[in-house]
Amino acid sequence: MKNLDFDADKVLAKEFLSNFTDVNGEPKYMNILQEVANYKIRAIQIDLEDLDNYKDKDEEFFRRITENTRRYIGIFASAVDELLPAPAEDIPDDIPILMTQRADNGNGIENADATNPLKKMPPEIKRYYEVYFKAISKGRAFTIREVKASYIGKLVRISGIVTRCSDVKPLMQVAVYTCEECGFEIYQEVTARVFMPLFECPTDRCKVNKTKGNLILQLRASKFLKFQEAKIQELAEHVPKGHIPRSMTVHLRGELTRKVAPGDVVELSGIFLPVPYTGFRALRAGLVADTYLEAMSVTHFKKKYEDYELGEEEEEQIARLAEDGDIYNKLARSLAPEIYGHEDIKKALLLLLVGAPHRKLKDGMKIRGDLHICLMGDPGVAKSQLLKHIINVAPRGVYTTGKGSSGVGLTAAVQKDPVTNEMVLEGGALVLADMGICAIDEFDKMDESDRTAIHEVMEQQTVSIAKAGITTSLNARTAILAAANPAWGRYDLRRTPAENINLPPALLSRFDLLWLILDRADMDSDLEMARHVVYVHQKRESPALGFTPLEPSVLRAYISAARRLSPYVPRELEEYIATAYSSIRQEEARSNTPHSYTTVRTLLSILRISAALARLRFSETVAQSDVDEALRLMQMSKFSLYADDRQKSGLDAISDIYSILRDEAARTNKMDLSYAHALNWISRKGYSEAQLKECLEEYAALNVWQIHPHTFDIRFIDA
Repeated sequence: MKNLDFDADKVLAKEFLSNFTDVNGEPKYMNILQEVANYKIRAIQIDLEDLDNYKDKDEEFFRRITENTRRYIGIFASAVDELLPAPAEDIPDDIPILMTQRADNGNGIENADATNPLKKMPPEIKRYYEVYFKAISKGRAFTIREVKASYIGKLVRISGIVTRCSDVKPLMQVAVYTCEECGFEIYQEVTARVFMPLFECPTDRCKVNKTKGNLILQLRASKFLKFQEAKIQELAEHVPKGHIPRSMTVHLRGELTRKVAPGDVVELSGIFLPVPYTGFRALRAGLVADTYLEAMSVTHFKKKYEDYELGEEEEEQIARLAEDGDIYNKLARSLAPEIYGHEDIKKALLLLLVGAPHRKLKDGMKIRGDLHICLMGDPGVAKSQLLKHIINVAPRGVYTTGKGSSGVGLTAAVQKDPVTNEMVLEGGALVLADMGICAIDEFDKMDESDRTAIHEVMEQQTVSIAKAGITTSLNARTAILAAANPAWGRYDLRRTPAENINLPPALLSRFDLLWLILDRADMDSDLEMARHVVYVHQKRESPALGFTPLEPSVLRAYISAARRLSPYVPRELEEYIATAYSSIRQEEARSNTPHSYTTVRTLLSILRISAALARLRFSETVAQSDVDEALRLMQMSKFSLYADDRQKSGLDAISDIYSILRDEAARTNKMDLSYAHALNWISRKGYSEAQLKECLEEYAALNVWQIHPHTFDIRFIDA
């Protein structure tokens, strides 16, 4: 291997930074350096793709950077030192005065004793910026178990999920001492996590006088970096069968700190380095060293809704979608298109993703905006598949199962921190899903004691802890999506709904929608479903929906745009909602075996679902159609049960539809009823449009009402 000429490489680095232009012909890196000089930014990220596409690319230089990255960061930093332009704007007042003063004073002193390396001011102390390399994004990222010893010192790209993050702490980069005898400043560069402080002054004056001047560490003059330690773990799909996921320590410095949080799925590029154990652990470890990743760039797989910055193309696409009159149905059908049917359930899950705005009252009281949905149904109705798909679509989602989760695992656990040996709180699934969705499968199989941990989260949206001397309240602003089986594994029609559901009323009232999905034998629907399943099995895609299903990324972008709105309920709708709520209560009071448990929380649920529907339309106000759709979804959630009730009561469908429409006309004191209203009312009771048309024709022949030939509106003939 020929001798490396780092000075020549520095010249190459300067040429690249000076001459590289982006697609628009702008000098990309010189513009970044100008921003740095103006104290606007602190991080200079050098993208290796730019170096790869550079017109005067040097293959050997490129290879040396990827294989000896730690050294080349220093080379590029010194190149930046020489290229840094003068500030183009007024410098803010809070720039380090100490640094400029020291630079002015230091020139004369440095020359007086230039032979002593400890007296020379290291370049790191003058730099107020950091240099990072971003790895090329071609090909797939490594999994943790693929990064072996041959990659030590090289730039690697790793994907995984962040499981732990420490607090951000200051890490010493340059220690500065002053001598009590001669007054000189001594500099000591710190490259490792631990260092041996200097005690005796190394200057010539102290040596000649044999005074052994005492050195005092000047914390104010020393340079510190922000430092954070994280743990990254392999993704479940990358773990070979029979193995458990491996994890790796990641060190984040400077501007990269606070970029990741536990639960984030990320792709990191960084330098794979060894670190020897220190102190007592070194005695036990012997010659074994630990490895870590020195992070250089962080890329999130799924952005949070707040972090979405829509480009012009995306904004145009969302505007086009918003103008589409049928967007509500299209978005709902784009959720898990491979799963047959369940259209109303998919609509409810879409509203769960959108959510309603949180309300904060003047006295500090909060009203939650997140929707909670429970899917309860027979085995084999694709509940778990729907849960998994929603977690994939949501930017922040955590999936757990009832039996595998303890109460502590869902809320928070107190553990001993291996670094500091202090008792620390570790957030459970609900805390990790803060501002996201927590899907809990097999909800009915959870222990009663563990299920009570969820009560507080569902209404107050906090987790209160009082253990091991730690008393605190953690945020858990999460939407809960639960899936459960009825009490006897399958829904037993001979028993009441309350016996079948078998969840305490305190928990049931907290769910905005409890969806009962019964698996009924029906020749036509079973044939359709079997054809759909066989098609998906053969082609590995859903049958044609009549439109192209939207990609999850487009769905996320649309939902992030919708979530920025905060719709309100206009005054004219207040009475309508109040009447609808009171009629649901009356209906439940008259029934011997009520299907649902209606409380004031149900009224809040109607308002939340209506607000979510208004958000989907990009409207600032809730319309009556939103309230009607909210009421329809609430009725349709128990749709499977209504057929049995009607069979028991002995009413045929046509007579029942007539009585529904007549009661509605009597309630509003009107002789005219629009077709859209009629369809809305009968669909809430579980009837189809074909049955409504049949009823209209039959009773029109009996001269009970007249039907408009085009709009199908109804006018009662007053007998």
